[in-house]
Amino acid sequence: MSNEIEIAFIGGSGLYKIPNFKNSKWLDVSSNFGKPSSKICIGSLNGKKIAFLPRHGLNHNLSPSKINYRANIEALKKINVQNIISISAVGSLREDFKPSDFVLVDQFIDRTFIRNKSFFDDDCVVHIPMASPICNNLKKISSKALKKLKLNFHSGGTYICIEGPQFSTLAESNLYRSWGCDVIGMTNMPESKLAMEAGICYVSLSMVTDYDCWHKDHDSVTVDQIVKVMKKNSENALKFINEICKEKTIKCNEFTKNLAKNSIITEKSKIKKITRDKLSNIVRFNESK
Repeated sequence: MSNEIEIAFIGGSGLYKIPNFKNSKWLDVSSNFGKPSSKICIGSLNGKKIAFLPRHGLNHNLSPSKINYRANIEALKKINVQNIISISAVGSLREDFKPSDFVLVDQFIDRTFIRNKSFFDDDCVVHIPMASPICNNLKKISSKALKKLKLNFHSGGTYICIEGPQFSTLAESNLYRSWGCDVIGMTNMPESKLAMEAGICYVSLSMVTDYDCWHKDHDSVTVDQIVKVMKKNSENALKFINEICKEKTIKCNEFTKNLAKNSIITEKSKIKKITRDKLSNIVRFNESK
């Protein structure tokens, strides 16, 4: 479809705009679930139609818990986004995942507790399978771009998402390490769950800024050092965005597109019209399985 937007990038800490955007414009996209983090920038890069949404707002004034994840994902769905590449800053829970490394996350543990985590919270029950929370095809394409740029990255990792905005205690950090978590952040949940519900392929590219407080050298790390690493990470993330937009085509798989429609438990005739209307951008109830 000509009106499809092949990729949307959700930018995290340190990433608020994409340079070299052609014919770009900021759109105010409404949502049935409230206000998105920001207007959405739409344009083209290397001939590919893309969108960009700064997760924390253009002025980084939204705390992780205050981000309206449902509005963000629905707004992207509404403008016909097919794939989402989520870019975010994380702390490392492993010695070999060093500051300035990138991680293509493929698993999540959700430790958030005050966020709206589903579009289906009224009289429509939907159980989305989350065993594989990211798109493997999108991960392969991302890996190819990182290799071409010769950026140090890890293909796979478990991201534990905490509520924040405070960082972990030492006891918590050591607990998460004992669970086998690789990186820690505050924003990829429920973002990835909602992308699955909306039928949008999703991949998470995490940028390591520091070791979490478990590391013996943590106390010697200054805020200035972390900001310096974040700046370098953001510069490399922009190189990654430019490179991946050279990919000829990136197709969202049909399984993901139809996931919500095929996971409805409630008898469709029993779902209220007001609920159907509210979910009209997320799932098409009038289509057969």
